[in-house]
Amino acid sequence: MSYQPRGMSGNMVNPINETMDIKDPSLVWQQSGQYLPDSGIQSGGSTQTHSITTKEDDMERDRLLFDLDQGFPQSFPHDQVDNINQHLGQTCGENLEDEVEMPTQFNVNSAANVQNMTGPSQMLKYAVVNLINYQDNAELATWAIPELIKLLNDEDQVVVSQAAVMVYQLSNREAALHAIINSPQMIGTLVKSISNSNDLETTIGAVGTLRNLSNHRQGLLAIFKSGGIPALVKLMSSPVVSILRDAVITIHNLLLHQDGSKMAVRVAGGLQKMISLLTFKSHTHSITVKFLTIITDCLHILACGNQESKLIILAAQGHVELVRIMRSYNYEKLLWLTCRVLKVLSVCSRNKPAIVEAGGMQALAMHLQHDSQQLVYNVLWTLRNLSDAGTKVDGLEQLLQSLVAALGHTNINIVTCAAGILSNLTCNNQRNKLTVCQFGGVEALVRAIMNAGDNEEITKPAVCALRHITSGHAEVENAQNAVCRSGGAQVVAKLLQPSSHWPLIKAVIGLIKNIAQCKATHGLLREHSAIHNLVGLLMRAFQDLQNHSNTSVKPEGVRMEEVIECVIGTLHILAKESQSRSIMRSHQGFMAILIQLLFNNFENIQRLAADTLNELATDKEGADMIEAEGGTASLSELLHCGNEALATCAAAILSRVSEHKLQKCLSMELSNSLFSEDQNLWPSGDLGIAPDLQVYNNKFKFLLVCRYLIKHLIVRYIFIIFIYEHSVLVSPVIKLCNMCVTI
Repeated sequence: MSYQPRGMSGNMVNPINETMDIKDPSLVWQQSGQYLPDSGIQSGGSTQTHSITTKEDDMERDRLLFDLDQGFPQSFPHDQVDNINQHLGQTCGENLEDEVEMPTQFNVNSAANVQNMTGPSQMLKYAVVNLINYQDNAELATWAIPELIKLLNDEDQVVVSQAAVMVYQLSNREAALHAIINSPQMIGTLVKSISNSNDLETTIGAVGTLRNLSNHRQGLLAIFKSGGIPALVKLMSSPVVSILRDAVITIHNLLLHQDGSKMAVRVAGGLQKMISLLTFKSHTHSITVKFLTIITDCLHILACGNQESKLIILAAQGHVELVRIMRSYNYEKLLWLTCRVLKVLSVCSRNKPAIVEAGGMQALAMHLQHDSQQLVYNVLWTLRNLSDAGTKVDGLEQLLQSLVAALGHTNINIVTCAAGILSNLTCNNQRNKLTVCQFGGVEALVRAIMNAGDNEEITKPAVCALRHITSGHAEVENAQNAVCRSGGAQVVAKLLQPSSHWPLIKAVIGLIKNIAQCKATHGLLREHSAIHNLVGLLMRAFQDLQNHSNTSVKPEGVRMEEVIECVIGTLHILAKESQSRSIMRSHQGFMAILIQLLFNNFENIQRLAADTLNELATDKEGADMIEAEGGTASLSELLHCGNEALATCAAAILSRVSEHKLQKCLSMELSNSLFSEDQNLWPSGDLGIAPDLQVYNNKFKFLLVCRYLIKHLIVRYIFIIFIYEHSVLVSPVIKLCNMCVTI
């Protein structure tokens, strides 16, 4: 049965229509399992485009090729073919061992023995038939394309509709498809048809053909050059699901493989159309999950590396729809691609807070327990990008618990992301700090640092997280003790090695400063050379600062002033114990650096240096070293500074230094006066003094000591207190005090 077209204007009848057997044009659009193949360039041995018709329709089209007169000068009746088959079976069959049935395009309704040929004969027949089919397809398409172009430009819409269906049928054949690709006029006509036609069948046929063309690189280039992208974007407003599907798949292939397509889609308004499709619903159908996956991949391609696209998505509320997808679906590929779009958007300073406000962090946290490690990793990476904007977000208990558990994962990428997120979420957020501690976060972070070794991608954020949760919340003391109980003091002390980078060193110093608030940790820190390493880092940072006095020193992005401030603050806390002070004094040049830092440009460094010197001056050895390094003159100069706290601290240091000096002088003078001069008055030995008089002698010696104290110590203390309010008298007072010592 041959297909008879309806009447056409101008009595123009396409010769191909006289032979092509199409049962019903509606069969072209029947749904099948292969209607929506993964979009992309086909490669490999077969480049045959999947047909959207059923296999039965394909067999009908196969039979059409042998209804053509070209290449077949005569036809044979079925009875004659049967006789030939019977003869071939008698002469050839007994020489062949096995029967091999091969596919054929002869009429399957005739029980011809030729189809039962076996072995090499059947193989030869199979190859010949395929060759004939390909040649006939190519010849048919080459001959038919000019006529079909005329029909597509016909004024009769019925003619145009039927021509579009025929072109689509041809595009399902490999040879014919290449013929269409090589005809720019045909592709231009198809693009014009989908741009101008309001006929449903015409649009369906034309866009279906373009989709088939988009599976080949030459076809993509031809569509792009013909201006097909604006026309395809226009079709994305169609209420017909099949038209939407073919248009989006074609655009997807263009975005993947055709240069210049991204800009063309943006200019044509494709981004806005795609975002609107995320919520598309017609009266009878809604888009499938797989189709939604293709749309999200298009959004990812367009947004990646293009700030303008990210802002367009934000303006169209695309981030809200993407968060909704993460909440509402469980199809793995859709979740993965949607997460990738959110990851791209999360590096945009304007999209980041908008995603957080839309509940993006909570929606992403729902999938941290997914079986797909790839999905979990992308979720974590997106959360890491968002986390610095989510420090004030509440209701993240589930996320924090999952992150603590993720620290024990064997995948270092997952551990890296989890540590980074915890570092950000615990920054200046007391509730999150407390929550992490309650879920065993301290121990988990310490174990992660132990397992990371030299991997600073893990150790740095993990140390930062520990630094955050060991200060500024109700359970801070328990957190500090937990660090030491889990071996954290030993671990972090090792990270102070010179081989570590400055960002990590700065974080470690801050953590040590926090745990040093607990006196029980001081012994552990001394045992593992933390104080020794801290003093060494101070000298190293001070040297770098001295070498670049005219410029701001920022090795690896860290200011040396910040390192110095952090180190001195930590040493000030540790210097409250005599053993720690002894270690500090053992470093040659350490005291001189502290004295020089009294005149640093940063007030915090000045104050911390003075506080540390004040602690070191507690010991006689420390006071002597301060005086030996010329600290007395520097401290005296600070008494004139406008900073009252610094001047008070300097006076306190001078007091301690003077106290130790007076004690030394007192000891010497008492030794001379009480055991030398007094010896002449009351020589040792038996002077005949009664026991009662001997007691009186001891009392007299005590009175001499009191007289000396009144003469020297009390006077000096009065002077020091007096000069606090009269700084102008500093120099005369100091000279007077020194004169008192020499009296």
